[in-house]
Amino acid sequence: MYTYKIHLHKEPEGGFTVTVPALPGCITYGDDVDEAIAMAKEAIELYVEELRDRGEDVPDDSNTLEYSLNLEMA
Repeated sequence: MYTYKIHLHKEPEGGFTVTVPALPGCITYGDDVDEAIAMAKEAIELYVEELRDRGEDVPDDSNTLEYSLNLEMA
């Protein structure tokens, strides 16, 4: 089992671009949040399958902690 954090970036023209920080170049898009998440799952599966086929290590985020910080700067 692999764990991946995904980042959904709302686009000005609508929809969401999704990036997977642990998998460089793994980027996809969805018209709404649900579609973006579904597309991310598919993109991750294809990416990991390709790494396995090449015999490469498969990175994931299982040992990564993530925090969000809000800073007010004067």
